[in-house]
Amino acid sequence: MIMVGAMAATLWGIGIAMKAPYSARWTMLAILIIGVMMLHIVLPAGHELRMATGGDARLWGLLIGFGFIVWGYRIVLARLRARARPVAASIAKPGTFSDSELNRYARHIVLREIGGPGQKALRDAKVLVIGAGGLGAPALQYLAAAGVGTIGVIDDDTVENANLQRQVIHTDRNIGLPKVHSAELAMVAQNPFVTVRPYHRRLTAAIAVDLFADYDLVLDGSDNFTTRYLVNDTCVAQGIPLIAAALTQWEGQISLYDPAHGTPCYACIFPNAPDPALVPSCAEAGVLGPLPGVIGAMMAVEAIKQITGAGDTLVGRLLIYDALYAQTRTIAIKPRKDCPVCAGKAAPATLVDP
Repeated sequence: MIMVGAMAATLWGIGIAMKAPYSARWTMLAILIIGVMMLHIVLPAGHELRMATGGDARLWGLLIGFGFIVWGYRIVLARLRARARPVAASIAKPGTFSDSELNRYARHIVLREIGGPGQKALRDAKVLVIGAGGLGAPALQYLAAAGVGTIGVIDDDTVENANLQRQVIHTDRNIGLPKVHSAELAMVAQNPFVTVRPYHRRLTAAIAVDLFADYDLVLDGSDNFTTRYLVNDTCVAQGIPLIAAALTQWEGQISLYDPAHGTPCYACIFPNAPDPALVPSCAEAGVLGPLPGVIGAMMAVEAIKQITGAGDTLVGRLLIYDALYAQTRTIAIKPRKDCPVCAGKAAPATLVDP
């Protein structure tokens, strides 16, 4: 063994002196070891040369095998590094957009009202959507496509066949799946640069405060007044702007409520829930399939304007859309001084009456 080690060191030294590449040096060592192994095979047991070079051919076989393992590992590692380099080059530094993101959001960035700063504000924003049904479906799709960085969605329902006529974020193959997870799959498939937080549970007063605290803006697409009032109460208490919408049959409505900046809250405009007989559910009264898409897309538009500061939002205005007669009406709304939810929290002096 000592003799073979000395010969290997000599060959390696010669390679260094001749400035031979590593591949040539390793080739010389491989030839030496293979030669020694052949001597062990040819020479009889107990021969002096065999004894001087280890005494057993199996030792050199193991060494050769180990050499092949190392050689193979180096090749695989080199290939993995080569494949990883282009990906690493495309990853954006913190606070910047990757080339892929810049190309994806180019139509936003060229808009004077949004631009690069507005797109960055979208990426940094955290938006919570209540409901992944008719209104939530298009709102979630467009928020994800627009590049809103963090999107939470809470809903305790599962996808049903009857949902698919209007809740276009869900597909037939996802029937039976929780709506929040079905929506998450579609949103991440649409835009892998956004973070989706699905909450498969019913919104209750016990969790609302902690849940809302992590978001900058809330979109309410729920289908019952109990949830709507809970959402409004929580947003008012935490000073979070609320975009709330509702629809029935052929008609939808939407507004942005932000009492902390002088607007009314939802309870100012709808202080009491109507009789259930006057507001039948979609299952009872029906609903036009594209209508949730129209109003839900409006929710996303208002969210983008609120986040980027572009244009005028629906603060202080209630927009009503009648699809059957192709009419749109906008009604001015003001805070109620006696509102039990937001009285004293609004700043009327800042409210501009449209």
